[in-house]
Amino acid sequence: MRDYRKFYIDGEWVKPDGIRELEVINPATEEVAGIISMGTVDHVNLAVQAARRAFDGWSRTSREQRLELLERVCELLESKLEDMSVAITEEMGAPLHNLSRPLQAPSGLGHFRTATSVLRVYDFEESLGTTRVVREPAGVCGFITPWNWPINQVAAKVAPALAAGCTMVLKPSEVAPFASYLLAQALDEAGVPPGVFNLVNGDGPDVGAPLAAHADVDVVSFTGSTRAGVLVSRAAAESIKRVALELGGKSANIILDDADLETAVTQGVRTMMLNTGQSCNAPSRMLVPLAKLQEVERLAEKVCGELVIGDPMEAVTTLGPQSSAMQFEKVQECIRLGVAEGAKLVCGGLGLPDDIKHGYFTKPTVFSEVKNHMKIAREEIFGPVLCIIPYSDEEEAIEIANDSCYGLSGFVSSGDLNRARKVGKRLRTGMVHLNGANLDFTAPFGGYKQSGNGREWGKYGFEEFLEIKSMMGYDDF
Repeated sequence: MRDYRKFYIDGEWVKPDGIRELEVINPATEEVAGIISMGTVDHVNLAVQAARRAFDGWSRTSREQRLELLERVCELLESKLEDMSVAITEEMGAPLHNLSRPLQAPSGLGHFRTATSVLRVYDFEESLGTTRVVREPAGVCGFITPWNWPINQVAAKVAPALAAGCTMVLKPSEVAPFASYLLAQALDEAGVPPGVFNLVNGDGPDVGAPLAAHADVDVVSFTGSTRAGVLVSRAAAESIKRVALELGGKSANIILDDADLETAVTQGVRTMMLNTGQSCNAPSRMLVPLAKLQEVERLAEKVCGELVIGDPMEAVTTLGPQSSAMQFEKVQECIRLGVAEGAKLVCGGLGLPDDIKHGYFTKPTVFSEVKNHMKIAREEIFGPVLCIIPYSDEEEAIEIANDSCYGLSGFVSSGDLNRARKVGKRLRTGMVHLNGANLDFTAPFGGYKQSGNGREWGKYGFEEFLEIKSMMGYDDF
C-alpha cells in the first residue's frame, strides 16, 4: 500500500498532523491501494506563500537554467515510467499493458519533452517599430486536475508553467493522487528550487476552492467537469485572475457516406471505449447515414464483443473499471435513462459484465436510434456508452454535430480527405480528427463553448503562462 500522506511545500516533504486522511481505493479490486492526507485552507496558504516568495527568483532565471532543470526532470520521469504506469492502474483502473504503460504514463514525459523543446527556441521579445513587446512569466499558478488521465493533465500544466518561469501549487484529484506524488518526487530529485513547485492533496471545497480564490494566485488552470469549472471561475473572479478551463465534451464522430464503414466504425468504437470512456474528448456521438444504420449497429456490437474486460493488471485486458463507485453509479443511471428515453440498446446495459464479481466495471454499451435531444446525447456520461445517431445528409450531420453546448473535439471520416477537411472546418470545436488521426502533443488542446477556454499543449499551452508587456520608446529609429 502506498503511503503518500506528506505534502510537498517550499522544497520540503511535510507530514501534516491532526487532519483527515483518505484511503485511495483500487477500482478493480475495491481494496485500499494507498492513503493520503486531506489538506485545508491553511496548507493552501502555506503553499501559495512559498510559491509567491519563490517567484521573483525563478521568473528571472535564464533559459539555460530552466532547460537544465527540465532535462533532469525528463530523465527522472523516464526512469519512473514503470512505477508511474502501475500507480495509474492502481489508482484509476487503466489497463496496465494496453493503456497505462503505452499511453497514460508516457504522456507526462511527452509534455515535459515538448515544453523543453518549446523553451529551447521560443522568442520572448519582438520589436514593433520603436516598441519592444516582451513576454514574461505570468506569476503564481494554481492547478486543479482530474482523475481520468492523472499524469497527462498534470504535466500539461506543470511542464509549460515551469518552462515559462512560473511558480505553482498543484491540487490533484483525491481519487487518483499517486501519479502526481511521483511527479513531485521527480521534481524534488531534479533540484527544483524551494517554493517553485508545491503539492497539496485534498478535495474541492477544502483545497480547490481556496486555491482558486487566493488573492496571491495569478493564474488558475482547471481541468474537470463544466459544472466544477463554473465554480472555479466564480471563485477566481473576485481577484480578476486569469482562468484557463479544460472542461467536458460530447464529441460528434461524423462518418460520411463515402467512408470505409468497417474501418471508421471500428476506430470510432475503440476510441470511444478507450480509458473506459473516461476521456473528455471521447467520440461519444457517432453520426451515421440512415441507410447504413443496421450495418453500423452490427459492426459496433462486434467491436464491443472483442473488448476484454477484467483485471487491469492482466496483459489481455483492454477495458478496465470506472474510476470509483460514484462514477459507476452515475454511468449506470445514464444507461437506465437511455432505456427510459426509448433509445435502442444494441449491446451492454445495466449491471456488472459476465463473470465479474467485484470492481466498478461497466458493460461496454451502445445505444442506436438516438435522437440528439435525448439526455444521453446531450450530457457527458463519462463511461463506455456510445450513442449512434442517424442522419439523412451531410448538412444534417453537421447541424447535429454542432447542436451541443460542448465544443471540445470532433471526428470526421471520409474516403475523400478534401471532403473531410471541409466538414471539419464547419464543426464548432477546438479540435477535429480527420480519418482517425491521433492527437498531437505540439497542437493546441482545448474547446469552444462550455468545453472551456484557453489552450494546453505545445507552444499554445506555454503561452498561457506568459504575460505580454509593451515597452514604448525602447529602440531609436
